[in-house]
Amino acid sequence: MTTVRRFCCDDLLRFANVNVDHLTETFSMAFYMNYLARWPDYFHVAEGPNKSIMGYIMGKVEGHGDSWHGHVTAVTVAPEYRRQQLAKKLMHILEEITEKTYNAYFVDLFVRASNRPAITMYEKLGYVVYRRVLKYYSGEEDGLDMRKAMPRDIEKKSVIPLKRAVTPDELEYD
Repeated sequence: MTTVRRFCCDDLLRFANVNVDHLTETFSMAFYMNYLARWPDYFHVAEGPNKSIMGYIMGKVEGHGDSWHGHVTAVTVAPEYRRQQLAKKLMHILEEITEKTYNAYFVDLFVRASNRPAITMYEKLGYVVYRRVLKYYSGEEDGLDMRKAMPRDIEKKSVIPLKRAVTPDELEYD
């Protein structure tokens, strides 16, 4: 049985097993603490019956006007718990908070252009590639900015793809 609950400070000392994948971004403790303090409703953990951390999601809300949106900063599942739809469950939680709590226009995320399994999962969840960000990851690998419109965006304007790639310095938020 998996329990999904809000992330708490103690979890910061117990989730290293989830960040072992080379495609998972690992941040500083201060970075995680900042998210936990500023956007606690966007930070959730999936915990197994033995209290092991199976995965987590962290995000934020940002922007203004019709760019008001939820952002997935990280979603990851430990290798031994993959293929159980945990990432999908975590993504739905973030999307629901974005829609019901913040009434935002869309949810966005960045993914490595080479991370085909993640891209496929996001597409199955209704995300589309909005734009390519050249050398987004460590100045070496391109990232894809993927988006999913929320009900507030009736005309789905937020997910109309840009026709050209952008550079990281052209991003409004990062």
